[in-house]
Amino acid sequence: MTSKKNGYLWGAIAGVSIATAAVAGAGIGEKSDSTLDRSMLLKASTAPIFAPPPGAPLSFADIFEKVSPAVVSINVTSKVDAASLRRQIPGLPFDIIPRGAPNGGDDGDDDKGGTTEKGQPRLPTQQSSGSGFFISADGYIVTNNHVVENADEIKVVLKDERELDAVVVGRDEGTDLAVLKVKGNAFPFVNFENAAKPRVGDWVITVGNPFGLGGTATAGIISAYGRDIGETFVDYIQIDAPINRGNSGGPTFDVYGRVIGVNTAIFSPSGGSVGIGFAIPADVADATTKALISGGKITRGYIGASIQNYTSEMADAQGMPGQKGAIVADLVPGGPSSKAGLAPGDVVVAVNGVTVKTSSELTREVAKARAGDTLHVEVLRDGKRRTVDIRSGVRPTEKELAANDNSGSPRSGGGTTGPSAQLPAVLGLKLAPLDDAARSRLNIDTPMRGVVVDSVDQSSDAAQRGLRKNDVITVAGGRPVSTASDFSSAVDAAKKSGRPSILVGVYRAGRTTFLPLKVSG
Repeated sequence: MTSKKNGYLWGAIAGVSIATAAVAGAGIGEKSDSTLDRSMLLKASTAPIFAPPPGAPLSFADIFEKVSPAVVSINVTSKVDAASLRRQIPGLPFDIIPRGAPNGGDDGDDDKGGTTEKGQPRLPTQQSSGSGFFISADGYIVTNNHVVENADEIKVVLKDERELDAVVVGRDEGTDLAVLKVKGNAFPFVNFENAAKPRVGDWVITVGNPFGLGGTATAGIISAYGRDIGETFVDYIQIDAPINRGNSGGPTFDVYGRVIGVNTAIFSPSGGSVGIGFAIPADVADATTKALISGGKITRGYIGASIQNYTSEMADAQGMPGQKGAIVADLVPGGPSSKAGLAPGDVVVAVNGVTVKTSSELTREVAKARAGDTLHVEVLRDGKRRTVDIRSGVRPTEKELAANDNSGSPRSGGGTTGPSAQLPAVLGLKLAPLDDAARSRLNIDTPMRGVVVDSVDQSSDAAQRGLRKNDVITVAGGRPVSTASDFSSAVDAAKKSGRPSILVGVYRAGRTTFLPLKVSG
């Protein structure tokens, strides 16, 4: 994840105040000159006012001087992934390996690869940079996990240009935070502000190391709270203070010099600042870094279920308009949810009495649990509310979860034949049985039931939703599907009930996803 312009039209703001005052003066024209408030009258020749409006600081210089000594630049040296060095030219049956890369020959320059003294391949190295800040006088530094996660060597550069070696105390992929430690004492440091929360529109400043320039300050405002940018455990603060590559891990300050966030990401089609940056809130960063310092590792609760947002279209398809929550798509075999009786298609609406409206909220509530805790999970199943008690496990690392995301992948080729392939298309889909041949072709070794998509009408809603050949439909309208006729019957039932769509479970490459398909129109 790469890190994350700012001009303030003081004259325009002052101009608004002037116009307001002039209108106010015109409104009291019936008063005599003796009672007229001369301060309310402004002549057209009045010189432009460039002073900031009430509430705006005259300058950020005092704040910067106060906090900047605690902000550091972080320079990281890491080995280049060997796989990224291999290039294949179309038409050649082998990869091209650059000189100096493993198995690419020794060019005699140890800094560029070759072999070690023991004859082992020497990977080339690369340098990157980020930002961080001291949170204690004895050398603890906060930064982003993605700044240091592959580091072989970390150098911290202070404002006075001292360069210190740093070691990683702990990292947390879930929040993208890391804590470093340097030797020494009496370092200037800053504090997280957890009590006073700035409002949207309040001033903030960021300090960091953009593009390796170091010691750079930018200013802006808080644009929004509660931004979900795909990271599971954080509701991000959106700010418009310019942050760029190299700002990752640096602090966001309020006008009192208190840390209210940790700069983490930007939204940008160009790679540079376009005024949309994201920071981890101080309360999340404070709790995470304290846990890393005390134990070096963060553990979170886990129920072993794949989930997705329960959208308004899904709710309409099931006759529950306006309902929000997270729908269970899949269960980990033998996992906590599977053992407790949670089922695919269940809509989770609360955990331990806390309402959940999205899949991210569900994940965060589950993550709060410790291993062995019992989670009271309220679900909607067949339109009825019930509670499933699940004993929490320990959430695997993000890399482990990603590695298990897909349990298999469809093999290429292999059309479907048989009676079902000749059935009329339903919702633009022609379906075939999930027989032994199909299971082998699609690498499915579980006892799941369903029907295989043989073809998709490209003008259909199903095609617009992304369904494609070799997908397996397992559920339709809350009913298990084993044949094309099952699917057709479920669609007919949805039409008769007057629903605009039908919710179907689609299995692909080891995962199930629920999609609403239009049944009419």
